[in-house]
Amino acid sequence: MFLLQQPAVRDAQVLTRLPESFRRHDPDNAWAHANRGGATIDSFLEGPVWADDGQLWVTDIPYGRIFRVSMQGDWELVAEYDGEPNGMKRLASGDFLITDYRNGLVRLDAKSGTVTPFLERRNSERFRGVNDLTFDSQGNLYFTDQGQTGLHDPTGRVYRLTPDGKLDVLLDNAPSPNGVVLSPDEKVLFVAMTRGNSVWRVPLQADGSVSKVGQFFTSYGPSGPDGLAMRSDGHLLVANPGLGYVWVLNHRAEPVEVIRSPDGTSLTNLCFGGTEGATLLMTESTTGTILCADMSVGGAPVHGGRLA
Repeated sequence: MFLLQQPAVRDAQVLTRLPESFRRHDPDNAWAHANRGGATIDSFLEGPVWADDGQLWVTDIPYGRIFRVSMQGDWELVAEYDGEPNGMKRLASGDFLITDYRNGLVRLDAKSGTVTPFLERRNSERFRGVNDLTFDSQGNLYFTDQGQTGLHDPTGRVYRLTPDGKLDVLLDNAPSPNGVVLSPDEKVLFVAMTRGNSVWRVPLQADGSVSKVGQFFTSYGPSGPDGLAMRSDGHLLVANPGLGYVWVLNHRAEPVEVIRSPDGTSLTNLCFGGTEGATLLMTESTTGTILCADMSVGGAPVHGGRLA
């Protein structure tokens, strides 16, 4: 009889917490009313990106803020604007592209902190609520449009935007598409389906279409997979906020390691960083905490976008 080997389990460490001076207490925050059951929240960190300046950049969804965080725990407010920023990726220019739930795709000038629209609508129709994004080595952008979709309404979308501005719908039947990442050879797109409690495997065909999309991994609990990251050896890392876990999955979607949050249970997103690129950095959103864990294998290359 074949027995699945039990994954190694360990706790992440707390790197730093959002300083009290940056914590807000707005009981009328619209995002919190819609997405956190009306609870008063002081922040909700997301979208971690390791940048060339040797610092971690993160978003704060309900209060429209972008922070830069040093590995020594120093926080700097880079931008604050009228939006709900979630996923974020670096552009080749050094600026950032952000999936903003309220405003579509927006661009952040890293030097000035100015946020400007990039893609607000498609064919005059606004997005339902964009969530996360990733670039391939050719400059194609893949991003998810989650909105309030779920098993009751599996109509979330996954888009690809080419460098010359062509926008294709790759999936339009997704129950809450969230985190998105490519395999190291860029032949497969992985998409987290939060309210479907799974990760889908999306083969990318040579002509740009998708085919034979399947469910790669199934989780459990009150809130399913969120942010995704890829290791250089092809292992997929899945942030699972309902459990406070990061699943480390091999090519058969078998968990080989579980990294647990020691502080809060809403571990939403993750990226690789540090001087050797082998430090896993994670956002624990309900407590405003940045977690870290040293990994034996570093992250796969993360490509900067070359959009005009």
